Amino acid sequence: MKSPLSISLLPWLLLATSVAANTNITASEPKSSKADSSSASAPTSSSASATTAAFSSTSSATSGSAAEYASSISAFATSVAATSAVSATGTASAAVGTPTPPASNATLTPSKPVNGDGGWSSAVSRARAFVAQLTIPEKVNLTTGVDLNGRCVGNTGSVPRLNFAGFCLQDSPVGLRDADYVSLFPAGMNVAMTWDAGLMYARGAAMGSEFRGKGVNVALGPMMNLARNAAAGRNWEGAGADPFLTGVHAANNILGIQSKGVIACAKHFALNEQEHYRGGNGAEAYSSNQDDRSFHEMQLWPFAESVRAGVGSVMCAYNRVNGTQACENRHLMNAVLKEELDFQGFMVSDWAAVTSLYASVMNGADMNQPGFVAYSDPDDPNPALANNTYWGPQLGAAVEAGTIPASRFDDMVVRIMAAYYKMGQDRGFPAVNFDYNTKDTYYNGEKVNEHVNVMGNHSILIREIGAASTVLLKNLNSTLPIDFSKVKNLAILGSDAGPNIGGPNSCVDRGCNQGTLAIGWGSGTADFPYLVDPLAAIQMHVRAANPVGVVQAVLDDYDYAAVAATASQADTCLVFVNADSGEGYITVDGNAGDRNNLTLWHAGDALVLATAAQCANTVVVMHIVGPVLVEAWFDHPNVTAILNAGIPGQETGNSILDVLSGAVNPSARLPFTMAKQRSDYASDVLYNVSNSSVAYIPEIDYTEKLELDYKWFDAKNITPRYEFGYGLSYTTFAYSGLSLTKAFASAAAVSRSSGTQPGGESGLYNHALNASFSVKNTGKYDGNEVAQVYIGFPEAAGEPPRVLRGFERSFIKKGQSAQFSVGLRVKDLSIWDVITQSWVIPTGEFKVYVGSSSRELHLTKTFTL
Repeated sequence: MKSPLSISLLPWLLLATSVAANTNITASEPKSSKADSSSASAPTSSSASATTAAFSSTSSATSGSAAEYASSISAFATSVAATSAVSATGTASAAVGTPTPPASNATLTPSKPVNGDGGWSSAVSRARAFVAQLTIPEKVNLTTGVDLNGRCVGNTGSVPRLNFAGFCLQDSPVGLRDADYVSLFPAGMNVAMTWDAGLMYARGAAMGSEFRGKGVNVALGPMMNLARNAAAGRNWEGAGADPFLTGVHAANNILGIQSKGVIACAKHFALNEQEHYRGGNGAEAYSSNQDDRSFHEMQLWPFAESVRAGVGSVMCAYNRVNGTQACENRHLMNAVLKEELDFQGFMVSDWAAVTSLYASVMNGADMNQPGFVAYSDPDDPNPALANNTYWGPQLGAAVEAGTIPASRFDDMVVRIMAAYYKMGQDRGFPAVNFDYNTKDTYYNGEKVNEHVNVMGNHSILIREIGAASTVLLKNLNSTLPIDFSKVKNLAILGSDAGPNIGGPNSCVDRGCNQGTLAIGWGSGTADFPYLVDPLAAIQMHVRAANPVGVVQAVLDDYDYAAVAATASQADTCLVFVNADSGEGYITVDGNAGDRNNLTLWHAGDALVLATAAQCANTVVVMHIVGPVLVEAWFDHPNVTAILNAGIPGQETGNSILDVLSGAVNPSARLPFTMAKQRSDYASDVLYNVSNSSVAYIPEIDYTEKLELDYKWFDAKNITPRYEFGYGLSYTTFAYSGLSLTKAFASAAAVSRSSGTQPGGESGLYNHALNASFSVKNTGKYDGNEVAQVYIGFPEAAGEPPRVLRGFERSFIKKGQSAQFSVGLRVKDLSIWDVITQSWVIPTGEFKVYVGSSSRELHLTKTFTL
């Protein structure tokens, strides 16, 4: 449907954005279209005392039974509906005239003001002192974006009389978008595949230094929505399908970014896990419907870890959650984020995700970006809404009239400025020195680009992460590593091995699939400063290692005659294949963000089979954004090795060369399950809805509850092709000597205290259990091993068979052993109680599983609480 909420922007923006709920523009979308756009235990009730012990002192009763969990969804949805009022249609008129309060704003009560917990007290005090000096228009200036007329994708107004220049907000989670002399880092999925918290932090710090160097106040990342659907378009921006792994990634990425004084932004809050019908820009948004327990233990988990890490901002999403728009959802923003999790920063909207004044402001949104109602639709202009906003002057007028309390208004600005002071941006922070609209030095007669090179030596880290994130899926008879000095005739096959003939940035926001795939498309991408393709890297290496060796390449995926002829002459064949995805405002090869299927692109299966039919040593390298189906060829006798390299950024060719040659021994692990068939997964993308009514809201029910990805496969006894946490090495490892040390004797003895801290209940992150064990390298090569710790909860707790609760990556020389020690926290042994609205530790027998994947479990031990 056409949205009535469209505006006209400055002519130079030249926007051509469709706002139909299920229509996507083509790759010609201009880049200005941002589409992300600790005391005694509490008593327990008699009904629950046999199964749970309360952790929080907020209630004297507790329950964690499976029956109560199963029935919580209706009560949770009712609660959300009761605490979130005014719809967008009820406030649209306020955007064009005098602001009108809702007929009844009894439920529109402001959230708890920021209090300075968790080391934020000084920043909050300074923010309050600053805000006390501001007029109402100046406060509006800091809460409402100023369209796209600034040098960043998101800009606030300034306060000239206090020498405050305003805020610059800029994409993306893989690097600084739409700027020159910046790096394009491996995707979030790739760094998660390393299972290395140190590399997660290092990547964040490197990115933070680049954002700071360009004068960006807020880096719009990391993305931490779970890969609920294998085909979902933006999975590659996140860290896979498990909340614990995603939480570790999110927290370390944030700590890294903010170590450089840049405000990180946790997104998208919440349940924004597919592109079709996601809403935004006036389009109807789907409603993600999830029960309270599942929400806390699954999708909320990474955001809680982010708040605990001190994240300065959180982005509310386009979609609805249990029927209510995320950016006006009191339960999400106020009750959960600001009260339960004690979030100290500010809530910013996704771009054009605000659909009201009163409901968004009173229910927790603090900053509206980019400030206008919707992106321009030249085919259906609406002058009445031209250059308008739900906030801006409307917000100021509502405060003047008293319909929005001054205390709430001030808290919005205090939260924004507290993040600014917390990051030390008042002390020597660079001014913006680029313009996302152009890479030219001058724009409209003004110098806008200083061409500051902020890349440093980050290419070394990028190359390291690219290799460390390459998962070895198959290695028959130790085919890999390859001694290129002994290869007489090497065949390199597939367009994914070579360059994009138009250049790596020839398609807007990487909205095409040409040449090697090193990043996905959409606002979550960035520009390549350069791109080392696999063919170039391998050719250069072979020439140096073996001057008489022959390297032949066929980059046409469909020239099977040339493929057969070349493969038949080779002693080793490297086949490069891929599968791409991205954000829904761009459609690539008929894929509107979300992938249409889980097969390889460009007839990749046929290319592999055509090669393997002629070459007895066929190595397959996949550059993929998520799970793909490999049943057609994975067990072909001539397919001797398979690598999943993900999308590793600008050094992709060098990274894969390091693994193929053995310079790096692969240690990466899958952050998702690769199934034998698509129907094996617990959920799928909602592609089509049967009701075309304008008022119809697509509903997405999270019926899998706690059983996502490997938890679903384990619970349903489904055998995957490659399980979550799976990955081989060129060497072998042996596990032994598991010992457990508990921090307390029983669940009832867990120390707790009243109140909250950033991230949740006080004491929730205290140490609870330590798992120690030894791992010996029994093979021929030095290498890293990723040891994983899973917990099996007491049966009455109603949890999946096993849940990831710890991991550690450690380098071990051949013939030597390393001692691993993995600590678990109180939260890691707890479940969410929907009755007491608190975390509780179930009583009974727990099992600790230690292994190299979710199914390769080498050590097991039990303990009782």
